[in-house]
Amino acid sequence: MGDGAAAAAPSRFRTICVFCGSSAGHRKVFADAALELGHELISGESIGEVKVVDDMHQRKAEMARQSEAFIALPGGYGTMEELLEMITWCQLGIHDKPVGLLNVDGYYDPLIALFEKGATEGFINPDCKQIFVSAPTAGELLTKMEQYTRLHQEVAPATSWEISELGYGKGGAPPAEDSPSTLSPEG
Repeated sequence: MGDGAAAAAPSRFRTICVFCGSSAGHRKVFADAALELGHELISGESIGEVKVVDDMHQRKAEMARQSEAFIALPGGYGTMEELLEMITWCQLGIHDKPVGLLNVDGYYDPLIALFEKGATEGFINPDCKQIFVSAPTAGELLTKMEQYTRLHQEVAPATSWEISELGYGKGGAPPAEDSPSTLSPEG
C-alpha cells in the first residue's frame, strides 16, 4: 500500500475486481488515479487466466464469484451498472464483500448525494448506505476496504438465493479459487 505501515500489513484480499470505463476520460487526474490504484494492487503475482464468457451477465457473475472485493474507478454507464449491481447484490445478501468507490476529484459526489437523497426520501434503508466505502485516493480506499464490516441487514435472507451461475449456495459464500481471472465477453 502507499505508506510504510500499510505496506507492511498483508492485504486480506487476494482478488479485487476493478470496474472502470473503456476511456480514460478527459482529465489526467483520472488516468493518474487508475495508475495509483494499479501500483497499490500489484503484488508480484501473475494476473491469472483469461477466461472467455458468453455474455455480460456471465462475465459479471464470474467477476463476483472470483473476487473478494470490488472497486469502481470513474467511468460511464457500464461502470455504473456494474457498481450498482454489486451494491444491490450486497443489499440482497448475495455477497458481503466490500464495494469501494475511488472518488477521484469528487467524481462520485453526485452519486453519493443521490444515495443520500434516496435514504432521506425512504427509498434506501439508511443502514444500507454503509454498503460501500468511498475515498479520494487508492491508498485511503484500500485502507477503508480492509476495515469494512457489513453493518446492514440484507433485504432477503442469503438462504433464499441459490444462484448456480454465481457458484453461491446456501452458505452465501462462493467456493475458493486458486487463481484470479481476467474476464472478457466473447466477441
